[in-house]
Amino acid sequence: QVQVVESGGSWVQPGGSLRLSCAASGFSLDNYAIGWLRQAPGKEREGVVCISPSEGKPYYASSVKGRFTISRDKATNTVYLQMNRLQSEDTAVYYCAKQKNQYCAGYSQYDLWGQGTQVTVSS
Repeated sequence: QVQVVESGGSWVQPGGSLRLSCAASGFSLDNYAIGWLRQAPGKEREGVVCISPSEGKPYYASSVKGRFTISRDKATNTVYLQMNRLQSEDTAVYYCAKQKNQYCAGYSQYDLWGQGTQVTVSS
C-alpha cells in the first residue's frame, strides 16, 4: 500500500522542540521528493520544507529557516522534521506529502498526503 503516515505531533511550550516523523511505504524515498506542509486554523495550507533525493539542499520556508531541519533515513524509509525554538505561530496540523517525481516542484505536484499530525505551541 502506497502511503505516508505522520506521527510525533504534540503540545509544547514556546521555545521547545519536537520531532515529527513521516513513514513512507509502497515507494522509496530515493525516487521521490517529500515535503512537510502545515495548516493553521483559518489559514491556507503552506509549505514548510521539501527535500529532493537528487538536489543538494532542502527548500525551507523563510518562517522556519534556521529553526527546522528535515532529514531522511534510507534504512527505514522515513523522513523527519526536527523543529526547534517553536513559536505559537507554528501551531498547525502538519502534513507529510510526496511529490510526483524526484523534484520539489510546488504545491500542485504533491500527489500523496498523510492524515496530518497536530502541533500546538502554547504556554
